[in-house]
Amino acid sequence: MSKLKIAVQKSGRLSEKSLQLLSDCGIRLSNGERRLKATSTNFPVEILFLRDDDIPQYVEEGVADAGILGQNEVWEKDKKVTQVKQLGFAGCRLSLAVPKDVVYTGAAYFNNKKVATSYPVILQKFFNENNINASIETISGSVEIAPAIGLADGIFDIVSTGSTLQINGLKEVEQVIKSEAVLISNTNLSAEKQEILDKLLFRIQSVKNAAENKYILLNAPNEAIPQISSILPGMKSPTVLPLAEPGWSSIHSVVREDAFWDIIDQLKALGAEGILVTNVEKMIL
Repeated sequence: MSKLKIAVQKSGRLSEKSLQLLSDCGIRLSNGERRLKATSTNFPVEILFLRDDDIPQYVEEGVADAGILGQNEVWEKDKKVTQVKQLGFAGCRLSLAVPKDVVYTGAAYFNNKKVATSYPVILQKFFNENNINASIETISGSVEIAPAIGLADGIFDIVSTGSTLQINGLKEVEQVIKSEAVLISNTNLSAEKQEILDKLLFRIQSVKNAAENKYILLNAPNEAIPQISSILPGMKSPTVLPLAEPGWSSIHSVVREDAFWDIIDQLKALGAEGILVTNVEKMIL
């Protein structure tokens, strides 16, 4: 039987998150030391551990069938691959930054300036779209020190918290794009490998659904059930079970994480008591 070869970053935060996602999908890997590759013992996939900036090329060429990496690398390498799914982790932004003492009045500041970056393709597209004539200095690593050593007037780089910019005497002035981890695939997968990918996507979506929702149990007076049901629809409708105490029922449902606290306040106002909330491990719609 064919195995789907999935490339992941060989080290770093994104690598750990990628492997955790596969684990959450029930995929067990045989090689815990991550030398070059690992094979699943219970699902037809093989994991290849590669440099993140090499993954788009390997997926395009079919060395790997799929890959998990940051969107920024997909955009920068501009290879012929299919972006299959955004994964919702390893979020960051790519931004322009200048020395703190610069009086910044807008993107036109970069006209006739030199900008250091590891992402020249993305940056050049931004400059072209904004009619900015700037010089791009392509470097790898330690981009933040470029202004301090006189190599550039500003930088374009990944920003997560902004602390690295502050340490190097820089300030973020233009957010160009937001990026997160994505699953990509070769554009010409065989039918058998596409079927494996589809099964993996089903598992990934179930894990994402679970992460975005909470399971909630509560007790409520029967007269409040219609109103509570309207704000706790669950997947179809909440489960309502009578309690031993007359006039009361137990209601079970799910609630989205981003609406959780607002809904809790509404439930309390409707007389809900004994509210219990727990994580959902998997959620299949």
